[in-house]
Amino acid sequence: MSVLFPDTRPKMEALQIRLWRQASPTRKMSMLAQLNSSARMLALAGLHTQYPQASETELRRKLADLLLGEELARKVYGEIDRAK
Repeated sequence: MSVLFPDTRPKMEALQIRLWRQASPTRKMSMLAQLNSSARMLALAGLHTQYPQASETELRRKLADLLLGEELARKVYGEIDRAK
């Protein structure tokens, strides 16, 4: 078996893979939802660092740019209001 995580001991990696395979579809979807939520939180934190003066609304719109692409985000949410 090839190594997925070079910083993880092979026995622990094999256990983790076995547990993933045994997980129910509902559990797998729950894990995926948690990963997506964490990724969004990390992306928002990065945007906040990059744009410290931006409002929460502006940051969420910028997140939409990252997730959907600028063109689709603009179609769905409109232009970013840059006027202050």
